[in-house]
Amino acid sequence: MKELGLSRSDLFIQTKFTSLNGQDPNRVPYDKDASVEDQVYQSIEESLKNLRTEYIDSFVLHSPMRNHEETMRVWRVLEEKVDNGVIRQLGISNCYDIHHFEKIHDDARIKPAVLQNRFYSDSGFDVDLRKYCADNAIRYQSFWTLTSSTTRRNLQKLEVKQMAEDKGLTPQTLMYVYMMELGHTPLSGTTNREHMLSDVAVMERIQAGETILSEEELDQMSHLLEIES
Repeated sequence: MKELGLSRSDLFIQTKFTSLNGQDPNRVPYDKDASVEDQVYQSIEESLKNLRTEYIDSFVLHSPMRNHEETMRVWRVLEEKVDNGVIRQLGISNCYDIHHFEKIHDDARIKPAVLQNRFYSDSGFDVDLRKYCADNAIRYQSFWTLTSSTTRRNLQKLEVKQMAEDKGLTPQTLMYVYMMELGHTPLSGTTNREHMLSDVAVMERIQAGETILSEEELDQMSHLLEIES
C-alpha cells in the first residue's frame, strides 16, 4: 500500500466467520469450547489482527448455522459490530434455500447486503435467489463462476468463443462481463497475474460506463450457457 500510495479507504476487505465444523482443526481462530457468541467475537478480533485493519468493509457468515436460532445468535453479534463501526456491512454465504434466506432477511435488524454462493447447475444457478437479491438491494456474489462443469463445457462453444473474440475478450472474461451486466459480482480466485490484469481491465470498462453486451446478447449468452438470467 505504501509503495502504491494507497490508503485504507482505497481497499475493500471482506472476510468470514466460519463455524467449527468448517474449520481446519489445527488452525481454529477461536476457543472451540466457547459459546457461539464468543467464538464470533474472537474470530472478528483475529481477522482484524491478521488483516492489520481497524475495520472490515464486509463480514460474511460462511454458511447458515445448524439451525435458524443459532444463525441469528451469530447475526446479533455481527449487528453489534456494525453498530460499533467495526464492520461496515453483513452478508451470508453458501445459502441456497430461498425460504431460509428470506427468514434470515426478515429476522435481521441489519439486513444482509451480500449473498455469496457457488454459481453452478446443482443449485439451478440460484435463479430465484438472484431475483430476491435484486428486489431487495442485496449484492449477489458468485464463486466457482468459471469452474462448474456445465459452465466450463459451455464456454467452449464456438458461438461463445466468437462472441468473446468480437468483444476483444476471452470466453472467461466474457463470462465475467455477463455476470456483471446482470448486476452481480463474480469473485475471481486466480493467482495468475495475466488473468488478474484481464479481469481488472474488463471490470474497469464496465465501471467506466461501457455496455459490452446488449440485451439481446445477454439473452443469447443465457441460452448458450444454459443459465436463466
